[in-house]
Amino acid sequence: MKYCQGTKCHEYRTKDRIRGTKGNKSYQTRRRSEFYYAKGNFCSMSCMNDWLEENIERALDHFGRTTQPKKTECDNAWYKDYKYVHGQSYEHYFVNDLLGQRISITEQEFDNKEITKPNNLSQ
Repeated sequence: MKYCQGTKCHEYRTKDRIRGTKGNKSYQTRRRSEFYYAKGNFCSMSCMNDWLEENIERALDHFGRTTQPKKTECDNAWYKDYKYVHGQSYEHYFVNDLLGQRISITEQEFDNKEITKPNNLSQ
């Protein structure tokens, strides 16, 4: 069992946070075998946001802030997409918005995780 890491989890007034015997009750941080937010560290979005509000500046200072824009060049801007053609089937394709291109591919090529851009296609 692990505890929610939310800084105010114990302050939220819900019945599942009440612990203790009659006359000695308190609200406590949630304890569960599995949480669903932020890789299993928070019991709710509220708890996750509370933690972020309190710790985001220190976390960014510790792990490093982005101080320059990151770029994706044209050659690496390909992504797979698909659309449903009404009454027919799906069309699969590679798209590069920077180059204004769209290249049709098969469903098998779409599903293949090793194919990440058009020049990876088997010829």
